[in-house]
Amino acid sequence: MATSTILGFPRIGKARELKFALERFWRGEESEAALRTTAAAMRAEHWALQRDAGIDVSPSNDFSFYDQVLDQSALVGAVPERYRWAGGEVGLETFFAMARGAQREGLDVPAAEMTKWFDTNYHYIVPEFATDQTFALSTRKPFDEFAEARGLGFTTRPVLIGPVTYLLEGKRAKGASSLELLDALLPVYVEILRGLETKGATWVQLDEPALVLDLDSAAREAYAKAYAVLRKASGLKLFVTTYFQGLGTNAGTALALPVDALHLDLVRGGDEFLTLLPQVPASMSLSLGVVSGRNVWRNDLSASLTKLEKATEVLGSDRVWVSASCSLLHTPHDLTAEMVLDRELKGWLAFARQKLDEIVTLTRALNEGRSAVADALAASDAAVLSRAQSRRLHDPAVRARLRDQPLEKAGRPTPHRERGAKQQALLKLPLFPTTTIGSFPQTTEVRQKRSQFKQGKLTTESYESWLKEQVKSVIAFQDEVGLDVLVHGEFERNDMVEYFGEQLSGFAFTQNGWVQSYGSRCVKPPIIFGDVTRPKPMTVAWAVYAQSLTPKPVKGMLTGPVTILQWSFVRDDQPRSVTAHQIALALQDEVLELEKEGIAIIQIDEPAFREGLPLRRADWEAYCTWAVDAFRLSSTGVKDTTQIHTHMCYASFNDVVASIAAMDADVISLETSRSQMELLDAFVGFKYPNDIGPGVYDIHSPRVPSEAEMVTLLDKATRLLKPQQIWVNPDCGLKTRDWPETRAALVAMVAAAKTMRKKCAGGA
Repeated sequence: MATSTILGFPRIGKARELKFALERFWRGEESEAALRTTAAAMRAEHWALQRDAGIDVSPSNDFSFYDQVLDQSALVGAVPERYRWAGGEVGLETFFAMARGAQREGLDVPAAEMTKWFDTNYHYIVPEFATDQTFALSTRKPFDEFAEARGLGFTTRPVLIGPVTYLLEGKRAKGASSLELLDALLPVYVEILRGLETKGATWVQLDEPALVLDLDSAAREAYAKAYAVLRKASGLKLFVTTYFQGLGTNAGTALALPVDALHLDLVRGGDEFLTLLPQVPASMSLSLGVVSGRNVWRNDLSASLTKLEKATEVLGSDRVWVSASCSLLHTPHDLTAEMVLDRELKGWLAFARQKLDEIVTLTRALNEGRSAVADALAASDAAVLSRAQSRRLHDPAVRARLRDQPLEKAGRPTPHRERGAKQQALLKLPLFPTTTIGSFPQTTEVRQKRSQFKQGKLTTESYESWLKEQVKSVIAFQDEVGLDVLVHGEFERNDMVEYFGEQLSGFAFTQNGWVQSYGSRCVKPPIIFGDVTRPKPMTVAWAVYAQSLTPKPVKGMLTGPVTILQWSFVRDDQPRSVTAHQIALALQDEVLELEKEGIAIIQIDEPAFREGLPLRRADWEAYCTWAVDAFRLSSTGVKDTTQIHTHMCYASFNDVVASIAAMDADVISLETSRSQMELLDAFVGFKYPNDIGPGVYDIHSPRVPSEAEMVTLLDKATRLLKPQQIWVNPDCGLKTRDWPETRAALVAMVAAAKTMRKKCAGGA
């Protein structure tokens, strides 16, 4: 009999219960006990949901208060010295200090570095290893959650980040190889497996997505060594999962592991599994991820069933597990919560709850035959046909325009050095010019007013009048603290992607399609279902109004085409590059209109540019070509005197710095404070020619850095870059911070810039 299972389930809750409980706890409004009670209730609800849907085997320990990689660091005692952990149990205070930083009596420390989990928009806290790193079992979390499930009548499969992926995704001091720590780490994994076996577990899931990357011989040897040790450690059955891509050249390594089951992503891995089936050892079962864990389109059950049937022909049904491609963490919770989506579009979609049904239906079809699920197959076939034939998907004018604008001519013909001189003559900015990334605090009042407007409780006139007061106030605030280049604050924007998608054709929106980005941070990605156009201006009126309030330059603020693409659920019936270029043309219309209305600086944010880089190096060139073309296309046609900015964050840029240079933005602002300016090394080695704003403080942490701390970071930057290249700004937008923090941090930031001007005045 085939088995139905999943690798993980969304943990934020149908109504974002975990988000709100976490934020109450962080504000001191809720005790740790109350937070843990909320979490336990959510876990129980999710296990029951999976059981009631018919899932045969559910995971445990897929829940986290912040991030599963940080959980693993706490579990094995990988806590950097600066957090002053004294050993023993890693409690929530230390856990959240690593995640968010801390500023309290006796401890003033920034958060650990954060970056994207492979090519997703999910962020994880990067494990940080000392040269002499030791490990020790330091939490009871996987044991406690397995026992908790068992006490409720659920026999689950505990989930851990596999040891090799955990080390590869971490960083070791002085650039040493993290894999050298494998011998020190494995005894803790052995202790964990034995502890789970004692608790009554029979299986353990070890997530090893690094098996889909380009691995060298050292990494392959590490896999062989690690799993030989774990195989002998206990009587637990080992289930290794890979996802986000096919195995490629690592297939031999994966299939040689002494494990009882292996998971393959058939959504991103294509038909590679067909060549692997004859090579699967007789002792190994295959978990086949045929239902997408990263997109919201309804599964083509007939096509998926055909793949599964081919697997059972070779392996037999007893050795086939039916699953999603990866954890369902990356999808919204439940489509039934959507009351506004039109019936046709809703019929094309499936969220996490519906994906459980798809997995169960496919498993039943394998076990009982297609006739047992004939109605479900017919409904699926009808939905696939409806979407394919819908006239809503295609706009001939969009496609004609894209054909008529050659990508090889996209961008700005004048070199940056010449443009920069013209821009400085117009803008007259000082050395180390100061600015922010765009957004200012989205207070409770801001969110309430937006909600009241959307619910029809505020008229358009009264809402826009109130927004104008907020813009007027934030312009005055920026003038007061002494910023050089201002922004309008983005009070009208709910999200940097959703806001634009709401004003573009080809997009649809959910009411409750929330997905966790990190910690309590959730996003509600738009759904791109058709060709994209800009029916009318999106940001021009707000930029023009803000500029009318000050003689200082105000930036026009846009989200770039690749980021809009990456942070949406994207149509899968055409290449992603085509969709990106359609978005770029829509943004081009906005950029040219901003310029026409007198906006001299326009920021086109691309924080997801590095995130979109394919996992295999062989695919990089093609991606970088179309992604750079999309950015250049969005600013094609602007004057030399118009200064184009972009922003990127939470990524390693070494692999794409040449492509970032090819984007040819006049100024790029970067997240660099968590890495202590380490991320600038990529730009220095490359000799990046344009201007750079290295972030001087971390806005995701609830602490206020001092002027001296920021001066230290800027001093580091001047050892790597020319002072004339350097802008001064926070790491990212300020929407999640409160006003007292924002004021204090920006006052210190402006003071730091002035200090640097005095230091470097002689060489200006």
